[in-house]
Amino acid sequence: MAILSDAVHDLGDCLSLGLAWYFQKISNKGSDSSYSYGYKRFSLMGAVINSIVLTVGSILILTKAIPRIFHPEETHAAGMFLLAIVGVLVNGFAFFRLKKGGTLNEKVVSLHFLEDVLGWVAILIGAVIIYFFNVPFIDPVLSVGIALFVLFNVYKNIRQTLHIILQGIPADIDIAEISGQLQQFKGIEDIHDLHVWSVDGNYNILTVHVVMNKSLELEKIKELKGLIRNSLKQKGIQHATIEFETTDERCDFEKGCD
Repeated sequence: MAILSDAVHDLGDCLSLGLAWYFQKISNKGSDSSYSYGYKRFSLMGAVINSIVLTVGSILILTKAIPRIFHPEETHAAGMFLLAIVGVLVNGFAFFRLKKGGTLNEKVVSLHFLEDVLGWVAILIGAVIIYFFNVPFIDPVLSVGIALFVLFNVYKNIRQTLHIILQGIPADIDIAEISGQLQQFKGIEDIHDLHVWSVDGNYNILTVHVVMNKSLELEKIKELKGLIRNSLKQKGIQHATIEFETTDERCDFEKGCD
């Protein structure tokens, strides 16, 4: 049952990895008439589909494994042991190849392989226990443990993905700190209508209205804009849109989105 648990998991990986690769490839395309920010967000589609596949597979295994805890069946421990060795080697190699990926899609795929490695390690240990102590209920118990571990990590990933899709502020961005930092620049009176969101969990975007305490020539505004963008890049903002206003100018968006 534990082997079946990881087998279903691996089958889901095989189906979803192709989609993950496809969406990752699309996400590298630049902007066009259909998507002005480019296709970076398509990588999130791979993360969502992978999470769905893992959830369905894990629930299926739980429905099969839980009854077997109370009615265990004979298990072939030697076969479990050999398959576990192969599983650890194959998935371990794949994990180390992908663990340095930067996008959320790559991180989710890497997590798939890490979960597989841990699952096969658990099966390896379970096979040894069953072989020496003849306790077949260990098999479905391991299966339940693997499925619950997978569901827990899927929950964390889907929560992060939905936060990005709903344009939440990136976790590593402190919007109050950014506002204070911008107001330190000479000539800036106030900051409002400040918004920060992420396209794909890696590429962050900011829009802001900057109120100046005096009028500046275009050349000076260009220089100030460059300084602001450079400081924002150090905070993890790759794309900044800045609108300059004067103190006597009325802004319809001063109090945010209504």
